[in-house]
Amino acid sequence: MTYITNEHLLLRDAPKDKFYPPAQCRMFYHPLYTHFEHIDSFPGEEDTMSTAASEIALTGAAEKYGVLDMPDLSYTPELAKATQADYERVSSVVPPIEWPAFAPYVSAINELKKKRNAVILAHNYMTPEIFHCIADFMGDSLQLAKEAANTEAEIIVQCGVHFMAETSKLLNPDKTVLIPDMKAGCSLADSTTAADVRALREAYPGVPVVTYVNTSAEVKAECDICCTSSNAVKIVESLGVPKVIFLPDEYLAKYVASQTDVEIIAWKGHCIVHERFTPEELRQAREADPGLKIIAHPECPPDVLAEADFTGSTSGMINWVKTNQPPKVMMVTECSMSDNVAVETPGVEFIRPCNLCPYMKRITLPKILDSLVYMKDEVTVDSAVAERARRAVEAMVALKT
Repeated sequence: MTYITNEHLLLRDAPKDKFYPPAQCRMFYHPLYTHFEHIDSFPGEEDTMSTAASEIALTGAAEKYGVLDMPDLSYTPELAKATQADYERVSSVVPPIEWPAFAPYVSAINELKKKRNAVILAHNYMTPEIFHCIADFMGDSLQLAKEAANTEAEIIVQCGVHFMAETSKLLNPDKTVLIPDMKAGCSLADSTTAADVRALREAYPGVPVVTYVNTSAEVKAECDICCTSSNAVKIVESLGVPKVIFLPDEYLAKYVASQTDVEIIAWKGHCIVHERFTPEELRQAREADPGLKIIAHPECPPDVLAEADFTGSTSGMINWVKTNQPPKVMMVTECSMSDNVAVETPGVEFIRPCNLCPYMKRITLPKILDSLVYMKDEVTVDSAVAERARRAVEAMVALKT
């Protein structure tokens, strides 16, 4: 494999690795593990969106659909009864003490999305009260992209990170796409720019560029086709070429290279969740419980994958657990996914390494309700960028993988 960074291309200083620990968090005591919910900004982070800019971002959708009154959020005996089925669905992973805080939002959101003709797309890394109680469609990046392309709703509320909302907008240019928090970003998306891709094309003329969906619309616009972790190998091999540029995830690129004869020219971006896992953690877990099955996401470092019993995408890991029903399993990925899979596989015990994504945890029930009440924050993509980026996304969606 060949590794390229923006230092090699002399475009700008190499991106500095950043990890924002959940220091400004609210802690709940969970019966299975400590649960964090991010409620404000990253430590030391300034709010870069001015009031005026925020108002501009809000104006289009709010003017078109109007702003509603905030519903009553009291937790009453009547509401407890009305949301009982919702709580029973997640009772194994949400403590009873938390439900009175969640239930009013769950009820209000489910009512408002009908009134707004809206659908909620929730990524697997959402917390259970979002994923199982208010989402219309759930899944990994590829599944959500396909659902976004097929929905007939006027409004899409993207419960995930910003690049996912952009992808929904690319596939639905005439629909309104909202994200509950504009700061729900992604370390991988931040690791490369459109200028980087153009420089790579100059350095490797004629070599097609495959970009992970964890990138901005501007980056997608410079690429030939997108992929997700679930279809990356098939996408690469579908091009029928001996060499591809693959960006931005270095570790996913290494995994793809191990599964194909196609030469991979890789970027050095990393996921701030998956890069933190270590092989020592996995060995210690296995020593503590020799019968434990360990499954890992290919965004993890190769030495972590070497310790796993199975390596697969988000959807691949979920299917592995449902198919194999191991007595105990450790899912080496974002921690909330274990909760969401546990709801659907009650016979499996989950040992949680519990690395949480601070970006995904920006999406909360109160912010989702705000999106539907105030029609914010609207995600838009420049039309010139969107046309080219859409081709790369549609090429992925059209390929039967």
